[in-house]
Amino acid sequence: MKISKPCVAALSWTLSDTLGEELDVLDEPVEFLIGGDDLFAVIEDALINCSAGSTVNLHIEPEQGFGEYNEQLVFLEPRSAFPDALEEGMTFDGAALPEGCSPETPKDALYTVTEIYPEHVVLDGNHPLAGIALRLTLTVRAVRVATEDEIESGTAGTGFFKVAPMHSFAPGSDTLH
Repeated sequence: MKISKPCVAALSWTLSDTLGEELDVLDEPVEFLIGGDDLFAVIEDALINCSAGSTVNLHIEPEQGFGEYNEQLVFLEPRSAFPDALEEGMTFDGAALPEGCSPETPKDALYTVTEIYPEHVVLDGNHPLAGIALRLTLTVRAVRVATEDEIESGTAGTGFFKVAPMHSFAPGSDTLH
């Protein structure tokens, strides 16, 4: 079966930056709905007419993937507003930031603690891959007909490569496995 919209493709991949540094490797295939909300359009377009065993190499610019880096999504917040056990890399939902944080932080973003100072914490609402051009080598492991539930929901259920935008400030900002 060849990939067409809508169908489900089981994919594995290697994701790297343009310097060749591996950022993510998915050895075990994961199913994605082609024609839904699971993948970026550039990936779906490249997969059309491929079948099990096909390999696709893509170069994805930031605007096609996780968006440009937006400095307006970086906030300096008081250290006292956060728990004592705070560590770099921890994430906070914008709708549930601790009391004492700036009311200007968009509530529909996910913030990562990027730096911790004695008096301040740096929160970054950009996707970790925002602003980075990517190289993606995809291997199609299997293709099947999508179920009515998958088509109706717009996903094969995995949803970790692409989901609804995190916030309205960065076009293309979504999630990665």
